Amino acid sequence: MSLRTTIAAAAAALSLGLPVAASAADVKVAYVDLQKVMLEVDDGKAAKTRLQKWLEDRQKEIDKEQNALRTEKETLDKQSSAMSAENKAQKEAELQRKVMLLAQKWEKSRSEAATKEQQEMQPIIQKIDGIIAVIAERDDLGFVLERRDSGIVFARSVHDISNEVIRAYNASKKTAAKDAPTKK
Repeated sequence: MSLRTTIAAAAAALSLGLPVAASAADVKVAYVDLQKVMLEVDDGKAAKTRLQKWLEDRQKEIDKEQNALRTEKETLDKQSSAMSAENKAQKEAELQRKVMLLAQKWEKSRSEAATKEQQEMQPIIQKIDGIIAVIAERDDLGFVLERRDSGIVFARSVHDISNEVIRAYNASKKTAAKDAPTKK
C-alpha cells in the first residue's frame, strides 16, 4: 500500500474520529501540497520540461499534417468542378480517411502523453512519499494529509510541510551527487 493510499485512508479515519482525535492532543497532524511539491522539486521541473518538449514535438507533427490536409481540401474544392462525380467522391473519401487517421494519431498521442507522464513522475512520487515518511517519523506526526485529496478546506500554514519536503528532496539529490563515486 503506497503512502498516498495510507494517507487517504488515514484522512477518512481522522474525519470519522475527529472528536476522539481532538480530545487526544498528542496526535500531530500536518499536510502537504503534492502538486506544488511535484512542480517545484528539481526532478519534477526537469520531467515537466521533458514532457513539454515531447508534447510540443508531437503537436508540431500533427499541425504539419493538419495543414497538409487543409491544403489538400482547398485543392480538391478548386478542382472539384472539373472532376467527374465518381472521381470527386473517391477523392473526398480519401481525404476523409486521412482526417480520421490524423484524429486517431492525435488521440494516440494524448494516450502516450499520459503514459509518459506517469513513467516520468512515478519515481519522483515514490521518493517524495519516502521523504514525507521520514519527516513524519522525525517530527512524530500522527497524520500527514494531502491537501487536495483529503478534503482540507482550511489549515494553518504552520502545518504545511510542502516547502520542507521540497528542500529535503532537492538536498537529497545534491547529497547523492556529492557522495557518488567518481572515476579516476
